[in-house]
Amino acid sequence: MELRPYQQECIDTITRQSPGAYLVQMATGLGKTVTFANIPRRSGRVLILSHREELVRQPVKYYTCSFGVEQGQNHANGEDVVSASVASMARRLERFDPYEFDTIICDEAHHAAANTYRRIFAHFHPRMLLGFTATPARGDKVRLDDVFQKIIFQRDLRWGIQNGYLCDIFCKRIDIGYDLTAVHTRQGDYAPGELDEAMEGTADAIAQAYREHAVGATLIFAVSVRQAEEIAGRIKGAVVVTGKTKDRAAVVEAFTAGVIPCIVNCMVFTEGTDIPRVETVIVARPTQSETLYAQMVGRGLRLYPGKERLTLIDCVGVTGKASLCTAPSLLGIDMASVPAGRAGQVQGDLFELPIRAAAAADCPESWIKNVEIVNLWAREQSYNTHDVNWFKMPNGDLSCCLAEGKKMRIPCPDALGKVRFQNGSVVTMQEALDLAYTALNEKYADQRPIWDLNAVKRWGSGCATEKQVRLIQRRLPGFDCSSLTKGQASQIINRLSAGWRRGA
Repeated sequence: MELRPYQQECIDTITRQSPGAYLVQMATGLGKTVTFANIPRRSGRVLILSHREELVRQPVKYYTCSFGVEQGQNHANGEDVVSASVASMARRLERFDPYEFDTIICDEAHHAAANTYRRIFAHFHPRMLLGFTATPARGDKVRLDDVFQKIIFQRDLRWGIQNGYLCDIFCKRIDIGYDLTAVHTRQGDYAPGELDEAMEGTADAIAQAYREHAVGATLIFAVSVRQAEEIAGRIKGAVVVTGKTKDRAAVVEAFTAGVIPCIVNCMVFTEGTDIPRVETVIVARPTQSETLYAQMVGRGLRLYPGKERLTLIDCVGVTGKASLCTAPSLLGIDMASVPAGRAGQVQGDLFELPIRAAAAADCPESWIKNVEIVNLWAREQSYNTHDVNWFKMPNGDLSCCLAEGKKMRIPCPDALGKVRFQNGSVVTMQEALDLAYTALNEKYADQRPIWDLNAVKRWGSGCATEKQVRLIQRRLPGFDCSSLTKGQASQIINRLSAGWRRGA
């Protein structure tokens, strides 16, 4: 197989590394499986770890050496390359010598901080541990600094599109009326049975979204076989594909030829299927998994003659506190800071979404909510923010607004928890928080009521004062101040008086 230049560059980068643990980020559609399958093997064997069972057999088509599987009823038997599910390998470690593998390749490496992975990593002593992931390197979500020592190669979705390897994406949000507030989360995603029940009655809205917004050959992802059949029954010429579909190749061929206008599938075309003709992807299968979401969208990212771009339609609804993946997730944008009533503003060309998300988050509702968002983030990552009044932007940056339009900013950390700070040095996120706090005390001590949350907390939880309400309504006519506490009102006033600017 002839590798693309960036795939060969990645392999060359890997071969130059000394023994250690390294991370590679490569967007869905850029061929990370092809890449790691072509890493030159030394005399030792290779172990591939996959988080999801359906990915275990995917690499076999790229290898010409002996290939074994460690999963379920299958057991490896000394093959050059062993592909294993993490769950199976974690239970069978006693079958393998700690020095049996020269290289361990961890697919979907953003999961590598989980206990099952750690158990496997603790057992083996490879020359090289390589993690591959397509998920945006958002260190504020998953920190891998105690697993991998360095990020050695990155090619994200933006790079893939701008360099002509993937097609442009136009994003739309369609509210189809579901409510997931009662659906539980299991193993990082919505519980399938409960999700199916919550999506009941949405087939009409999904079919309507197809008729009104889809462009050309369309692939719809449904939550269940039942829902897939209901949706297809409402779309003329649509065909259902499930795990039991025997003539899948014939369906894809007819779809590519334009005979079938729409395929409705249930978790079949999430990875490994090449259907470049897809011009529209409709995600009617809510998920909290960024990997699964990226894989669904990835079915429509390939180039095809006459295809101008991919139209990506997110079918959304009420999710409560759950983190629903939508188009902004492809760029690592966190919609938690965007009020629900403003989420509809975050659609359009993919690379416009960061600007739209920042604009949607620039509002009093978000300013108040952000205190909780930052506190939760700090607890999850074990960071000490020193009670600085940080505002967490949708792209993961932290911004502290000061007087006269000035601000202090800490960039979003990478997957290893490292940031490039103001002087260009690379430090840990905690070091950046410490340095920022020191600088605020030294240079802006007179502005403490603006940047110090303790000053805000001292106002208490009582109702906003009449003076606070008058100040806010003067700057924000029509804003409802009836339920504001003194502390919340103080947050808004500080933002306004400090010259908060859109996107700051």
